[in-house]
Amino acid sequence: MAPPHHHKETFSWACASIQCFSFKTPDPDPCPAWPRSSCTTTTTKTKTTKTSTSTTRTRTSTSTTMVDLPSLMSPYWPLLRFLVPLAITNVAIDVGEQALNRGIATVKEDSVEMLASYGLAYSLMKFFTGPMSDFKNVGLVFVNSRRDRRKALLCMVAAGIIAFVLHILIAHTDLGYYIINKLHHVDDSVGNKTRRAFLYLAAFPLLDAIAWIHAGILLKHKYSVIVGSASISDVVAQIVFVAVLLHSNLKCVEPMLIPILSLYMGALVRFTIVGLGYYCNVHDNIPDSSGMDVGGDATIKKMLSFWWPLALILATQRISRPIVNLFVSRDLKGSVAATEAVAVLTATYPVGHMPYGWLTELRAVYPAFDKQNNPSNKLNAGSQVTKSHIKKFTFCCLMLSLTLCFVVFWSPNVSENILVNVIGVKYTFAELCVVPLRIFSFFPLPVTVRAHLTGWADDPEEDLCVGPQLHPEDHRSDHQACVHGATLGVGSLLAGFIGESTMVAIAACYVYRQQRKSELSNELVVEGEDSAPMSEVCTRSQMEAIEELEEEQE
Repeated sequence: MAPPHHHKETFSWACASIQCFSFKTPDPDPCPAWPRSSCTTTTTKTKTTKTSTSTTRTRTSTSTTMVDLPSLMSPYWPLLRFLVPLAITNVAIDVGEQALNRGIATVKEDSVEMLASYGLAYSLMKFFTGPMSDFKNVGLVFVNSRRDRRKALLCMVAAGIIAFVLHILIAHTDLGYYIINKLHHVDDSVGNKTRRAFLYLAAFPLLDAIAWIHAGILLKHKYSVIVGSASISDVVAQIVFVAVLLHSNLKCVEPMLIPILSLYMGALVRFTIVGLGYYCNVHDNIPDSSGMDVGGDATIKKMLSFWWPLALILATQRISRPIVNLFVSRDLKGSVAATEAVAVLTATYPVGHMPYGWLTELRAVYPAFDKQNNPSNKLNAGSQVTKSHIKKFTFCCLMLSLTLCFVVFWSPNVSENILVNVIGVKYTFAELCVVPLRIFSFFPLPVTVRAHLTGWADDPEEDLCVGPQLHPEDHRSDHQACVHGATLGVGSLLAGFIGESTMVAIAACYVYRQQRKSELSNELVVEGEDSAPMSEVCTRSQMEAIEELEEEQE
């Protein structure tokens, strides 16, 4: 064992060597008084120290880079986690529609006529169910207690019963004959099949509405995975039941029931999953009535006043597809070509809608993450998401959708193979769908603008500014450019989306200017209140100075 003074000398020598090499400008002879051998040893040790220091710096920079990447993703991760389940829900609906169309298209006899009849009935039914799907935003914003949920369910049950009665009237009265047969100029065979399919779909709006209100409540409490799982299970159930029913006697007895029963089974699976998810995770964790910290219990009037502008917007969007079917059929005078054109629209719409349809869910981002308009929402608690992050995230979603559209619809033979292999149509029929699908490539831009601005104005005090804008269907190109059939229909849909997004943008600019004026007026009022005490102080100081002068003069 070395003596203590030896340790002290060694420590002093190490400190001297470290100080010798700590300067930035090197000394030509750092230790001239020392023997050359010990200087060489010291130089070697110093080089080793420098190497280890550089290695440590490299590791530090690497770890800093690894730390910076999650920090860059941290504002966008809540947005991504919130949007992905909603996007899966939207894409799942389109995939399910393709599976349902396959249940019709694989029928050997009258497949085009059956596809056209089912498309007319399904588009009318979606017009009734569309406004009810927006009630998930009511669950997202207003349902804070079990009493609020009961009120929301009451609204949806009433709406579902009204839709059920309208389905019965259209199927069995002269009203339906006028709407289907007379307005569309279709023959009796297509009209009867359409009204029969519409009757079969009468109970679907009620089931769909109750499922959507529970989906909104689950999204409010950050159970978006359950909502996404329910949508995926819905599609899987539809695909499975289509495959099973295609091997049953329904294919010969009533082929129209194959997609309709599959649609009901998928909706029942989705309703079961979101219902069980609500009762297992949310029902016992929310109070029976809301406290004053979240504004108290929401009234039915408040829910409906918040819901009806959004419902009217979506109803206007959904009515555009039946209107397109109407004008395409009337344009071709109810001929065989008209039936074929409606069938082409039925087959192409879910395929063309899938790459961009999920962008409509961007309208739910602002209400979920805006801390000023919705302070009671748990999604914005502790998050660092700002409006700038939402804008950048929206732009990235737009670019992703545009890329998908142009890669899928403009690449040779890709869209044809999707239609032949997924939906099961003939290749000659798939060739008729190429041009309409390419027109769908331009839909993401107006849809993103509309969804982003609608979400920005999605506030109980401001949502009236983005009321429904009718789709300006461009029928002037009907005879001037000789555009007919499905191409005319999809082109008019695009014109409608562009017109609607333009009107929403104008309304948003107006609201923004009003907000700026209100903020400036409030700032002036605050400045006036702050300056009042200063003027009083100045007045007092002047009076005191005058009094002092008077006393001196006396």
